[in-house]
Amino acid sequence: MKSAKHKAETQEFIKGVGRALRRAARVARETARAHHTPIYVWRKGKVVAKKP
Repeated sequence: MKSAKHKAETQEFIKGVGRALRRAARVARETARAHHTPIYVWRKGKVVAKKP
């Protein structure tokens, strides 16, 4: 059985990963906007280009 400390560390890690992904997405949008290039995302099973 996992200890409470281990669970807390895991939850903290998961929150950190979420923050990092949101930060990376924001930077990608800013970079695409600066260079006038589309952002490619996965929508309804397809890869589509979106304007940032």
